[in-house]
Amino acid sequence: MINVISSEKKPIKLWVTDLEEGALSQAKNLANLPFVFKHIALMPDSHQGYGMPIGGVMATEGIVVPNAVGVDIGCGMCAVKTNLTEISQDQLKAIMGEIRKVVPVGFSHQAKKQDEDLMPRFFGHMEDLPKDYPVIFQEYQNALSQIGTLGGGNHFIEIQKGNDGHIWVMIHSGSRNLGFKVANYYNEVAKKLNAKWQSSVPENWELAFLPLDSEEGKRYMSEMQYCVEFALANRKLMMKNILNCFLKEVPDFDSSDIMINIAHNYASLENHFGKNVLVHRKGATLAREGIVGIIPGSMGTKSYIVEGLGNKESFESCSHGAGRKMGRGEAIRTLNLADEQAKMEGILGQPRNAEDLQEAPGAYKSIDTVMENQKDLVKILVELTPLANIKG
Repeated sequence: MINVISSEKKPIKLWVTDLEEGALSQAKNLANLPFVFKHIALMPDSHQGYGMPIGGVMATEGIVVPNAVGVDIGCGMCAVKTNLTEISQDQLKAIMGEIRKVVPVGFSHQAKKQDEDLMPRFFGHMEDLPKDYPVIFQEYQNALSQIGTLGGGNHFIEIQKGNDGHIWVMIHSGSRNLGFKVANYYNEVAKKLNAKWQSSVPENWELAFLPLDSEEGKRYMSEMQYCVEFALANRKLMMKNILNCFLKEVPDFDSSDIMINIAHNYASLENHFGKNVLVHRKGATLAREGIVGIIPGSMGTKSYIVEGLGNKESFESCSHGAGRKMGRGEAIRTLNLADEQAKMEGILGQPRNAEDLQEAPGAYKSIDTVMENQKDLVKILVELTPLANIKG
């Protein structure tokens, strides 16, 4: 831990050294919520979000806050170690070309609906779907053409070389439009109910809440969990299709290693400091003792396979990546394209124009600093250097 702020109703514990004023203000809002348990934890990649800082961890008693989970519910990382120890530039280029054929990116969806067997099962009876899962009931058919797609923004597919000698494949993606719809629907429901109840939480904090024992709270938790499962199913299908691209291009390719998966936008009922609480992780990942996770850098820097140390003060959490140090618009205005391309010398998938600067290495914090600041949260198992990437 780097610092503790004790000026609010609950402490704010920080592992971050470069927190901007907007994110600090949001953290103070969290610390003054009446239902917050123990303290707020800010991971080393923290930066301003909607309502709650990205890289924030908050435990609550009897309450869920949709904006403390975020709009890309279940967004997360997966990675697979292959049997390859070397890969040529020609093979990389060919594989990347094949991946672009089978994984739609940005706003693109599948050309046809995918097999329903790829979708998560519902947590209940099908006849209860319209009542218990109103948003998913409405969006389910659309989701059948979104599963197996990358999405946009900071989502990526990356081929990497590990310091364990192996070639790795990593994916960052979430629940696509399904999670977005669920998040926005329940945030609006919460705002209306909070206004009706004359809640003491100011509306401009963007932290409208739902009691867990209310019908609305129960439905949000059900639909949120489905989105978490859908995001995992989405990553699984992409990984399967990507590994098939390797099979086409590389003799003797094998990917029998177990896929590592970790989500970073969700709320989970857990026991901390002797109490059952709802832990909201928004851009933060579980780092329970022994849990294997993934912390990516930017498209030009290293990523890490890590093992959690189970630090109680962070609610057994760690960062979900390097974290942005500037907004997308600022990155386009201020970063130099040639400089950012130079940072990625030898890596396939460099920024090609000003628009691509939104995700350039210079838009992100130093992953070295982030990892140094959370040495008490995780230990590094494998260090991964990028070889080629596809951005959403």
